Amino acid sequence: MLTKFYEFLNQPMIFKARIALALLVVPLVLAFTAPLWRISMVAPQYPQGLSMDVYAYKIAGGNDGQDIKEINVLNHYIGMHRLDATASADLDWIPFALGAMALLALRTAAVGNVRDVIDMLVVTGYVSLFAFGRFVYRLWVFGHDLDPHAPMKVKPFMPVIIGHRTVANFETYSYPQLGSWLLLVFGLGVAALTVWHLVLGRKRARASLGRGAAVAVQG
Repeated sequence: MLTKFYEFLNQPMIFKARIALALLVVPLVLAFTAPLWRISMVAPQYPQGLSMDVYAYKIAGGNDGQDIKEINVLNHYIGMHRLDATASADLDWIPFALGAMALLALRTAAVGNVRDVIDMLVVTGYVSLFAFGRFVYRLWVFGHDLDPHAPMKVKPFMPVIIGHRTVANFETYSYPQLGSWLLLVFGLGVAALTVWHLVLGRKRARASLGRGAAVAVQG
């Protein structure tokens, strides 16, 4: 049975699945152009709110970048790290990872087999979980690694990851944006193609066993 499974893994992909995987590269590439996450804040002194968008390669502030300056002023008062090139250095690996995923997907669509589809799913899951985990960790660091000499003393806190939270007199919001949904489309698509091949492989295995049983009866 294990031998049959290994033989199945080496079977070429279904042609329609190749086309589908190649098309899934489109939302993956478009994810570079859209924000992955948005964090916004509203307070009495900022009725219009402050916001920043996290892209795959940068952090951009609302109001033509002016919101980042205001957020950094607020961060200074409570001892949080500045949002600058150093803070966004954690994003440097993401474009390379997404580019590698796009190339791997195109390679799999062109000459891949079932094993390659499963590998594509594993790589996609790993990159997604690692990126999200790193994002959560960086938020934790921002909320806990506070300057003890800051003008205003604030108890260490965990910034909101998804949803809403009140911090001092600020209402903070954090939600995924278009880039994350595009990556989700790619990930779910790869998962669907993997399941498609596994279900097809199971049907073929059953059909093979059925033919074997019929031959044995005839013998």
